[in-house]
Amino acid sequence: MHNSVQNLINIKNKIKETSQSYNAIKIIAVSKTFPLEKIIPLVDYGHLDYGENKVQEAMEKWSEIKAKKLDIKLHLIGRLQTNKVKLAVTLFDYIHSLDSLKLAKKIADEELKQSKKLKIFIQVNLGNEEQKSGIQLDQLDELYQCAISLNLDVIGLMCIPPESEDPSIHFEKLKLLNERLGLKELSMGMSTDFIKAIENQATYIRIGSNIFGSRS
Repeated sequence: MHNSVQNLINIKNKIKETSQSYNAIKIIAVSKTFPLEKIIPLVDYGHLDYGENKVQEAMEKWSEIKAKKLDIKLHLIGRLQTNKVKLAVTLFDYIHSLDSLKLAKKIADEELKQSKKLKIFIQVNLGNEEQKSGIQLDQLDELYQCAISLNLDVIGLMCIPPESEDPSIHFEKLKLLNERLGLKELSMGMSTDFIKAIENQATYIRIGSNIFGSRS
């Protein structure tokens, strides 16, 4: 059995030990920067959810595979620039990084043109970190209402907690925000903190190095 497949099985077992609703938790295998030969064993095993940071890299890696395997779901987890929206809507099934009114309008326009609906998470910058994308907390309601009025399928919120702080504090905060908005899904938790995220009701976790190994 390939390492990445065994690693995925180990993660699933850890989730099983942590959550009674483990079947509802989707593991996004974050394949950004990894070459196809590292990813194919997981595709052959039957794993369906993959995360990429950059639209161009994803196009080169996934266009052919997605055309053959229609049930694969591709998640854009990195910042989306407005000039890449057309390509993103073409290729991706989920966007985890909606963070501005301008981007919401652009995605809505492109969805209409392509007659395609993506599932969307609003990324919230809970730590007010300048270097990180995500909507500020005091602008979240306005962005959410705008996205709904544009008929975007917003399914939940997403965050990347500050590295220097206990992620549980931020996961709990995002969970409460999600509940207040009446949203069902939560995208939070990575290789180092996914158990804490699941304890705060994360439904989509984004795992890279714990599946594929360290990036060179």
